[in-house]
Amino acid sequence: MKTPLSSSSSPSSSLLRKARLSPYYLFTLFAFIVFVTILYSEDFSCLFSQLNYTSNLPITKTSRGAGKKKVKLPFSVGRGNERCDVFSGKWVWDEENRPLYEESECPYIQPQLTCQEHGRPDKDYRLWRWQPHGCSLPSFNATLMLETLRGKRMMFVGDSLNRGQYVSMVCLLHRLIPEGSKSMKTNGSLTIFTAKEYNATIEFYWAPFLLESNSDDAVVHRISDRIVRRGSINKHGRHWKGADIIVFNTYLWWMTGIKFKILQGSFDDEDKDIVELSTEDAYRMGMKSMLRWVKKNMDPKKTRVFFTSMSPSHQKSIDWGDDSNGNCYNQTTMIEDPTYWGSDSRKSIMQVIGEVFSKSKVPITFLNITQLSSYRKDAHTSIYKKQWGPLTPEQLANPVSYADCVHWCLPGVQDTWNELLFAKLFYP
Repeated sequence: MKTPLSSSSSPSSSLLRKARLSPYYLFTLFAFIVFVTILYSEDFSCLFSQLNYTSNLPITKTSRGAGKKKVKLPFSVGRGNERCDVFSGKWVWDEENRPLYEESECPYIQPQLTCQEHGRPDKDYRLWRWQPHGCSLPSFNATLMLETLRGKRMMFVGDSLNRGQYVSMVCLLHRLIPEGSKSMKTNGSLTIFTAKEYNATIEFYWAPFLLESNSDDAVVHRISDRIVRRGSINKHGRHWKGADIIVFNTYLWWMTGIKFKILQGSFDDEDKDIVELSTEDAYRMGMKSMLRWVKKNMDPKKTRVFFTSMSPSHQKSIDWGDDSNGNCYNQTTMIEDPTYWGSDSRKSIMQVIGEVFSKSKVPITFLNITQLSSYRKDAHTSIYKKQWGPLTPEQLANPVSYADCVHWCLPGVQDTWNELLFAKLFYP
C-alpha cells in the first residue's frame, strides 16, 4: 500500500524544502506525522499481525520471517530460544522427575489407556523425558497454566489421540484443584472438565475429520466405509467458537487406503453425490477447511490455535528392522535410530501439511510431535487396556493380533506433547 509518506511529492517533503528546519515547520511536520500515523494505524496493525502470523508457520525456512519484528502472542510470558528446534532431540532417562503424575492418582484416564491397571508388567516407558538438541524445555508449571486459564476455555478438537492429549492435560492440572471444585461431564461429542474456582474449562470435542462425516457419533463410529462431507466444518465449528486456546488434530481416520470418499451434497440426500480423491488430496481439503475456519472465527489478538501433527503407530515391526511378524506387543525399548521415520504414507501427509501451512497466513502454531513419538514403540497400550469386546480363543493365543499399537499409555508420551504445548504457549 502506498501511503502519503511514501510519495516523492508528499506534503512532508514540501514542508522540509520550504521550512529550512525552522521550529514552526518542524512542529508542523511532527503534527502531520502523528496525524498520518493515527490515520493509517489500522494498516500498520494489519502489517504487524501478518509478521506475527508467519512466525508460527511450520517446517519451511521462508515462513520464519527472519529479521522482522515479532508481536507478542497472546498468553506468552517469555521468548523461547529461536535457534532451537524443540521438536528435534532425543529421549533421556529421568527417573527422578518422571512420571509427572501416577496413573492411580488421575481418575479421568479412560480404561482404554490405563496400562498398569490392566496388568502391564513393566514401567520404564513412563520414565523418559524429551530433551531437545541445544536447549531445554521449560518445566510444566501447572499453577501458571491454571491461572492463565482463569475465566477461559481451552479446547481439544479431533480424534481419540487428541482425547488422550486432553486427558493428559487434565491429569497434569487436576491435583491443584480441590475435590469439590472440579468435575468432568460428557454430552455427546463434547466432554468438559470444569475447574470451578478458576471459572475455567478444559474441553474435548470429538470430530475425527474436523469436517462432518459418517463417523461423528462419539460412541458408535467404527465405520469402515468412511465418508466426509466437503465444506462442512461449520457443523462442528459452531461448538468451538469462543475458545481461548484450541488444539486441533486429524490424521488417522483419513488413512483408509489409496482413495477416500467425499460427499458433495448432504447426508440427507436420497441420491448422494460422492467422488473419490486420493488420500493426500482429501487430507489437503480438510486442512484448508480448518485454516479457513480459524481465519474467520478466531481473533489472533486474543486466542491461540495449535495443530498437533500425526501420531505415529507401530503396527509392523519390520518398519524398524525387526524381521519378525510382530508389532508393538512386548516392546519395552524405544527405537534408537535417530533417522527413523516410519511409513512413506506418513511422509506424504507431512508434505501436505507443510505445503498447506506454508502458503497460509493464518496464525496457527504447529506441534510437530511425529518423529519424537516415532521412536516410542515401547509406549503404546498394546494388550494392556479395556477391550471393546470379548476376545476369541485365537486372539488370546496370539496377543500380536489384538495389540493396540495406535494409542498411548498414560502417563507417558502424550504428557510430553503437553510439555511442548506449554512451551509454545508461554515461550513461543
